Amino acid sequence: MSKRKALDISLGQEYVDSKERVQFLKDNCDAVEDLGYMKRFSPEAITSMKNQLASTSIEINDIEVEKKEAMTAYKVQLKPLMEGKKSLLKNIKQKAEFVTEICYKFVDQEAMLTGYYNADGDLVSSRPLAPEEMQKTIFQIQKTGTNN
Repeated sequence: MSKRKALDISLGQEYVDSKERVQFLKDNCDAVEDLGYMKRFSPEAITSMKNQLASTSIEINDIEVEKKEAMTAYKVQLKPLMEGKKSLLKNIKQKAEFVTEICYKFVDQEAMLTGYYNADGDLVSSRPLAPEEMQKTIFQIQKTGTNN
């Protein structure tokens, strides 16, 4: 059984000029082929990339801070608009809005109903008479709609 000789870690290092080293390798190899592989970075290249990463990270952080501040400003601007939108959607959906205003109560003894009218004279609410409203007062008996 023959022992295999280990491959040298490097070849042609005695040639300082890279063109001479490439010529030596071409002259002494069995074949020239394209091959994909992971080429190690030099310590200087790694240090340079680390410095570039630090600079990039700082720049990203600065942009993120600016973005957060801008988003806060936009949020302040959007808040009243969103509340207005919510109110408009509710009003459109309900086709009305809840208001509190002075209304005028009219008791109709014949129809046994009480009606509430707004300042425009529109009936806004009606209900059956309450027990205390069923007794006529002297003013309700005399009402005829004319000023006699």
